[in-house]
Amino acid sequence: MNKPLMYSGIHAVESLLRHRPEGVLELFVLDTRAKRGDARLETLIIAARDQGIAVQYSRRESLDKLAGPQNQGVVARARPRSAGDEQALAAHLDGLDHPPLLLILEGVTDPHNLGACLRSADAAGVDAVVVPRRHAAGLTPVACRSAAGAAEALAYFEVGNLARVLEMLKDRRIQVAGTALNERSQSLFDYRPEAALAVVMGAEGEGLRRLTLERCDDLVAIPMAGDVQSLNVSVATGVVLFHVRAALAR
Repeated sequence: MNKPLMYSGIHAVESLLRHRPEGVLELFVLDTRAKRGDARLETLIIAARDQGIAVQYSRRESLDKLAGPQNQGVVARARPRSAGDEQALAAHLDGLDHPPLLLILEGVTDPHNLGACLRSADAAGVDAVVVPRRHAAGLTPVACRSAAGAAEALAYFEVGNLARVLEMLKDRRIQVAGTALNERSQSLFDYRPEAALAVVMGAEGEGLRRLTLERCDDLVAIPMAGDVQSLNVSVATGVVLFHVRAALAR
């Protein structure tokens, strides 16, 4: 069994208690009983106790030692989430009753960027997020805090062979659209996606690998109006997902 980790932040801990309470072993909250108290913390305390989870009141210094200074007054000691694999992804797709919208992230190794991408994916109604098992940030506590609850809410899969997964998606008639700027690319604003779509995003700088690019049905690029020639991957992910979501709704 994986070693428990310290998760922090109001939204991340609330999502843990809602989606995966069986994985939460203990809750540490800032002791505000002598003051007026914090309604958000009280809500988490009630939720934890309803699930039979032990709650400990702690000083600010103790919380900072457990999970760093950005803890927002709450830390959960919990088992890490287990990601699904390729077979689980296929089963998840089989269980959907609508054409899927998927987000595939390649080479995103910064947990803050991963968390921000997950937050955008959840907001855009993505059905699943797929990442490679290697050379990726993983669902660390930092990524989960940055995701503001989305890390527990989203279907999340780590796969060993991304190229094989892309071929599997294409066999299922899911269009694969990668983000890259080359001779094959078209403007995102001109792109008309199919109903079943997988958006593939690469890390800023390195972009998508050659094998990944070769398996994309289409390549799209975000038009840049100013001097800046690229966007942070989490910002670009939000732009692309909401554009294709709007295009699919037309």
